[in-house]
Amino acid sequence: MPARIPVFVNSGGGTAAARGEALRDELKAAFVEAGLTIDLQLLHGSKIRAAVEAKTDAPLVVIGGGDGTLGCAAQAIVDHGKAALGILPLGTRNHLARELGIPMDIAGAVKVIAAGTKRRIDLARVNGHVFVNNASIGLYPLMVRERDKRDAPKWLASLPAARAALQRLRHHRLHIAMAGSAERVVTPMLFVGNNLYELEAGSVGKRAALDAGKLSVFAVAARSHAGLIAFGLRALVGRADPDRDFAAIGETASLTVSGASRHIDIALDGEVMRLAMPLKFGIEPGALEVIAPLSTK
Repeated sequence: MPARIPVFVNSGGGTAAARGEALRDELKAAFVEAGLTIDLQLLHGSKIRAAVEAKTDAPLVVIGGGDGTLGCAAQAIVDHGKAALGILPLGTRNHLARELGIPMDIAGAVKVIAAGTKRRIDLARVNGHVFVNNASIGLYPLMVRERDKRDAPKWLASLPAARAALQRLRHHRLHIAMAGSAERVVTPMLFVGNNLYELEAGSVGKRAALDAGKLSVFAVAARSHAGLIAFGLRALVGRADPDRDFAAIGETASLTVSGASRHIDIALDGEVMRLAMPLKFGIEPGALEVIAPLSTK
């Protein structure tokens, strides 16, 4: 454990923003209680990558934020250094932290960091950009764009954003090449997961492992707007129907997605960017070292 740990927090993350000015004192107190000395900076999300890149020679960098912030930090670490990543789950949903078994409260997360247990997990990339959870094109990026236009908490803006996205939605005609095979699909949303996402009822959105070295690829079944509204509502509450809602394409270590468009919006861990087609996906086994309890899966 280094004498002074760099800690960078996305001040605009869901939980961080809700705590406001009290967050700084709460974080300092938790690290003092754990016997750790930190160099704490609360930053705008756009400054996280540069801050991490300046500290990747350190043995440990702690990041506070959601999945998009963690993905940004992970890319800085693997591209510019060898630091281990400590996680403070201060975003809205914190999917990666939950799957790593990291407590959702600050004191509990800091205790995990202080314990110093390390494990390696896979990272996925598309056209060079890292994602820790998943990437999607179609419906979900549209929903994120619409949600971010609204001056409201993410959970409150999600329903009107979904309605607005469905009004603009079109089905994508895509050519997907992987593992020596090729397939053409028509879908309102293509989903690529870092490792294998489960489709069993009650387990949609969960992964059996974070180090299996495979991407999972799903296409949402094409249907009417009314059917997509029903799907969107089921997905929002975690009750998507695997048999009805998804056409599973398979699992692979790499794939290429092409289509008629020269560029396309894609959501990486909930953050939308515009990338040139074709999209080239791959997975990097064990690329990222994280501070987290050892896997029980």
